[in-house]
Amino acid sequence: MTPDPISIRVNLGPLPRREKLSGVDHDPNGAVFAPMLGTVVRVAVSDGAQVRSGQQLVVLESMKMEHIVAAPHAGVVARVAVAEGERVRRDQRLLDVIEAAGPVVDKTEDAERDPDAVRADLDEVRRRHAIGQDAQRPDAVAKRHDAGRRTARENIAALCDEGTFLEYGPLVVAAQRQRRSLEDLIERTPADGLVGGLADINGSQCAVLAYDATVLAGTQGAYNHLKKDRLFDVAARRRLPVVLYAEGGGGRPGDVDIPTVSGLQVMAFHLFARLSGHVPLVGIASGRCFAGNAALLGCCDVVIATRDATIGMGGPAMIEGGGLGTYDADEVGPIDVQAPNGVVDVVVADEAEATEVAKRYLSYFQGTLAEWESQDQRRLRQAVPENRVRVYDVRSVIDTIADSGSVLELRRDFGPGIITALVRIEGKPYGLIANNPAHLGGAIDSEAADKASRFLQLCDAHGLPVVSLCDTPGFMVGPDAERTATVRHVSRMFVTGANLRGPLCVIVLRKAYGLGAMAMAGGSLTVPVATVSWPTGELGGMGLEGAVKLGFRKELDAVSDPEERQRLFDQMVATAYEHGKALNAASLFEIDDVIDPADTRRWITTTMSEPPREPGGRAFVDTW
Repeated sequence: MTPDPISIRVNLGPLPRREKLSGVDHDPNGAVFAPMLGTVVRVAVSDGAQVRSGQQLVVLESMKMEHIVAAPHAGVVARVAVAEGERVRRDQRLLDVIEAAGPVVDKTEDAERDPDAVRADLDEVRRRHAIGQDAQRPDAVAKRHDAGRRTARENIAALCDEGTFLEYGPLVVAAQRQRRSLEDLIERTPADGLVGGLADINGSQCAVLAYDATVLAGTQGAYNHLKKDRLFDVAARRRLPVVLYAEGGGGRPGDVDIPTVSGLQVMAFHLFARLSGHVPLVGIASGRCFAGNAALLGCCDVVIATRDATIGMGGPAMIEGGGLGTYDADEVGPIDVQAPNGVVDVVVADEAEATEVAKRYLSYFQGTLAEWESQDQRRLRQAVPENRVRVYDVRSVIDTIADSGSVLELRRDFGPGIITALVRIEGKPYGLIANNPAHLGGAIDSEAADKASRFLQLCDAHGLPVVSLCDTPGFMVGPDAERTATVRHVSRMFVTGANLRGPLCVIVLRKAYGLGAMAMAGGSLTVPVATVSWPTGELGGMGLEGAVKLGFRKELDAVSDPEERQRLFDQMVATAYEHGKALNAASLFEIDDVIDPADTRRWITTTMSEPPREPGGRAFVDTW
């Protein structure tokens, strides 16, 4: 009877016991087995050869990958059982290695290579990276230095904490391989004209991008757009601040490798704009900054520009092409235009100062300083003149209240009726707004309202508490004011103030009249966590003089003698002043207290002492 094939047992004797040593299948008698199914592509030893532990014996190819079978121990090859080109099974015997007498050579010590050795592939990578560095481009660097400017890499080195810059896309070249040789592109278009990556600034990680004006005039190439997209996406996911050196000429029409009709599908502008309100955005302009470069600059929370900067939504070629005339680049948008009109927040001498200001600006969003100094606060007692109509320097008041050297004023040349500044008090960062009595008596006009509203958005977006120093007769009125759309502009202060998520503290320095004072307080004197006044404070529904003229016109008109009428008017104003004094307002609890000016810092730090609010979460910060 024929047995069932399934039940047949073939006794081939006991299989040798196997061990695993250094990842190689072998048995104690020295047999070495194939670890997988494959083809022998190399037999590196022959019968009788002496081998070290870990030495290559056989190379197998499996699934297009080569696998090395190494000696499990030092010894002598007794027999090679396979040949090159032979297909082997898993566990097939390849060769025998008889273990040598004496100590076995340690595999790691024997096989370790010099860690400083540079293979050819690594050497090629290093050479490619080096080509884009300033040291390999002396002519381009000299040209920048002759113009009084630094290179993109020099600016980044100065901005970032030493040794922390990690570059993205340094090997990218311009998309012009159909027009130029690869060697030429590698040499002349390193990084495609945009140096970007991640780095620490003041000890906190940020994304940093710098257009390289030595590469195709700092224009926006197809691949450097992709680099921006990549870094903007990383910044969004990691919630990293972004610093952008924006010098350059805008779009680049010469990139022919990527087929496109309009180029309007690029994502960089969308991705960058979406960061607004979520992370601090710092833009720096030096030299010429036009078109797409300027558009990115304008999306930034703060724009820092050198005195020789020219900023415009189109350069001379675009202007002339549109039939709008012929202009030199320096005529398009010089700093004496772009600072007073509000485009530029901080004007600096050069890129070195711009870089330092950028670092300082970011520091206000990076936490509290442990060490600080302040001026003698008793000086505040004399800061506001006893003569209630005498002008004083409110910037001196700000400098005294804030920690020494901590005031960074933004948009100084625009909307001079309100001062907006980042400050520190006892090391903690705050936003500060203050009426400027030296301009329109402190009245809030359209420009000042826009300036204050946008600054409040900035503070709200990035979690800064706000200090408001109030000295205003109200909003600016009259036919000339209304031609500037005052109704819409000043109402921005109410809408923005009413939606602040962080604390607000109001200090009345002198005048707090009408809707203007309410706007300085978020819409009402009861909105701030504290509303206090200095002894010089005076409050009312409108300016005293105007209130008297309006409310007592009949009585004044009844006095025919001009001198007598003036005496009556002055008497009524004095009476109104006594009624509106801060002390009287405090007696009715319309404000929280009238304080010694020297106690101002204590009121600010005590009433806004809660932990900082988590930044971000605002839809965006208005660019204007």
